[in-house]
Amino acid sequence: MKFLPLFCLTLLLSFQIGSAQLKKASTPANKKMDVFIDDLLSKMTLDEKIGQLNLLTGGEATTGSVVSKDVENKIRNGQVGGIFSLTTPARIRKAQHTAVTQSRLKIPIIFGQDVIHGYKTTFPIPLALSGTWDMALIQETARIAAVEATADGINWTFSPMVDISRDPRWGRMSEGSGEDTYLGSQIARAMVKGYQGDNLSKYNTLMACVKHFALYGAAEAGRDYNTTDMSLDRMYNEYLPPYKAALDAGAGSVMTSFNDINGVPATANNWLMTDLLRKQWGFDGLVVTDYTAVNELIDHGLGDLQTVSALSLNAGVDMDMVGEGFLTTLKKSVEQGKVKQGRIDDACRLVLEAKYKLGLFEDPFRYCNEERAKKEILKPEHLAVARKAATESFVLLKNADQTLPLTKKGTIALIGPLANSGVNMPGTWSVNSDLANTKSLLQGMQAAAGKEVKILHSLGSNLLADAQYQERATMFGREIPRDNRPEQEIIAEAVKLAEQADVVVAALGESSEMSGESSSRTDLEIPKVQRNLLEALLKTGKPVVLVLFTGRPLALTWEAEHVPAILNVWFGGTEAANAIADVLFGKVNPSGKLTATFPQNVGQVPLYYAHKNTGRPLADGAWFSKFRSNYLDVSNDPLYPFGYGLSYTTFSYSDLKLNTDSFKSGETITASITVKNTGLVEGKEVVQLYIRDLVGSSTRPVKELKGFQKINLKPGEVKTVNFTIKESDLKFYNTALEFLAEPGDFKVFIGGNSRDVMETGFSFY
Repeated sequence: MKFLPLFCLTLLLSFQIGSAQLKKASTPANKKMDVFIDDLLSKMTLDEKIGQLNLLTGGEATTGSVVSKDVENKIRNGQVGGIFSLTTPARIRKAQHTAVTQSRLKIPIIFGQDVIHGYKTTFPIPLALSGTWDMALIQETARIAAVEATADGINWTFSPMVDISRDPRWGRMSEGSGEDTYLGSQIARAMVKGYQGDNLSKYNTLMACVKHFALYGAAEAGRDYNTTDMSLDRMYNEYLPPYKAALDAGAGSVMTSFNDINGVPATANNWLMTDLLRKQWGFDGLVVTDYTAVNELIDHGLGDLQTVSALSLNAGVDMDMVGEGFLTTLKKSVEQGKVKQGRIDDACRLVLEAKYKLGLFEDPFRYCNEERAKKEILKPEHLAVARKAATESFVLLKNADQTLPLTKKGTIALIGPLANSGVNMPGTWSVNSDLANTKSLLQGMQAAAGKEVKILHSLGSNLLADAQYQERATMFGREIPRDNRPEQEIIAEAVKLAEQADVVVAALGESSEMSGESSSRTDLEIPKVQRNLLEALLKTGKPVVLVLFTGRPLALTWEAEHVPAILNVWFGGTEAANAIADVLFGKVNPSGKLTATFPQNVGQVPLYYAHKNTGRPLADGAWFSKFRSNYLDVSNDPLYPFGYGLSYTTFSYSDLKLNTDSFKSGETITASITVKNTGLVEGKEVVQLYIRDLVGSSTRPVKELKGFQKINLKPGEVKTVNFTIKESDLKFYNTALEFLAEPGDFKVFIGGNSRDVMETGFSFY
């Protein structure tokens, strides 16, 4: 399979990176590893080499529809290189013992798991975690995840997911860091450093796996696994940088994506896996497919299992997850000349190198320590970080008349289908969470409220009117009991309760499995049955606080107009209930900021702040103008812009300055702004720097995030925040795919979100 000739020609002309740059750095450690692996490869049969390319599932916490069979015998026969979804030191030790005592060459197995946002201690879903804008905190969550997962025997995580997504219909937006290239790149680095630490062979580090390579977040129509068609300009400037950032941080492996890319599925895409990843970027680690992705090339229309397995291996894939196409067909392909044995040797070497770097040849059982598991999982210190991360991820979207925080007195009516559902609190992709012992919001509020507060509770409505839809939305043990009485009867009961209260807290939105893999939605509003409940609660005249659970941006136009207070809590993990109570009662002042734009309605999607202008832009402040780029029925504006988030205090921005009005290559320029806490309580603010290139050789976005700082201010406190702008902040890929900064004029914007900013400008020459 070949990419478009013009596409290849452009890349070949633009990137003069030879194969010599793919070689590992010549260090004593690498030389020692090479000698060891050369010796091992010389002893291996072709069948044993192919066996190392086979990644199977152990059957626990399985994340796909195919379950591997006869795994133990395959281990004995040298037909298994890795296993995932097998947990606990005892079970992993048993499988490893089989490999290193009963297989011919005694090669250890690598054990992987989807440790996405924590292990047993579960942190907020990644989209929520990105809303903390705190790289040190995000890195710490990954470090804790590594400590806990390795204590249970795991040494490879299929994380971080760094896919940029600007379409909230796509359920897997919940697994990533939102819409922005710059912020996504910073988070990718932090996650890799947290997982891998400074030495991958340490007993408490995990090998990271950057996914999904590539462009998965741009699937057409927001429908999971769907095709992606993208220009080079958008690809290189907007979607590829977070993958590159993760690899530059040292990530040891990469996972292919399910989608095709401009006509060639990623898992069989030679340009993507070899030309870009290996030759241009110099990646020398392991490439693994996603779940049965090789087999799925058949439905993409690329051929039978033997054909697609050969295509995938020849494209640059090293390990086949679950499908066993490599195991069952590659030997035949070698015999028929469709695959060179040298390519199998290269792939096998990379698998063996990953195991070597993890220290498995030195000690196959270094990650199997039952005593560590007893001591290091769900430690109080870990839970404290989870609680902190959750509180800092919550985004206060509205707070009219200081409805929040709640006072610890009187009567509170807690109503809604998500009010007493602990199993939904960890969020999607929390396969290792202890759902049975996760507190519900009701339990969290009861624990925090104290004796002066009476909390009344009612279901209020079903999650969804359609029982079958609700069943699809509450899979994997996330059930929410249904009330089969007529809807109005359920609402009337809730209203009666609300009338007895001083304030109403409505726990509404999505269940955890309404976002995540294979959870795309075409309707981004709160389900109608829940909206009906909310309308009835508002009619009581009581103050209503909407505690919004969601794994994606929702269209909240009606709620924003009618509900006094809206606190978006996403899905906060193990400590979500306690964290929500902390914020509701004012123990913690919310400081989260959106990392994905909230649209007014689904018809605006995709909607993102770093868009490009048209030749007929709508004038600033205008709603509609004929023959301009706009809609007849709604403004172009988002409901809540990127970077938005309120606080229980207020902040003012003033005195934006540059230390000079121009600078040249090799120099820098400093932007400064004064921020003051103008409210009555201490709070944190994320100060955001955006830049616009006013004239370019190709069209440029109207704003691009290029810096941010999270600061803490006491009431009345003032701080000057400084940003250093470098030439690298001005660089982009031009139409020839040259990465450069073009001379010209630039605007600088600084503020508390992408919309509400002060601006000035400078020249670069």
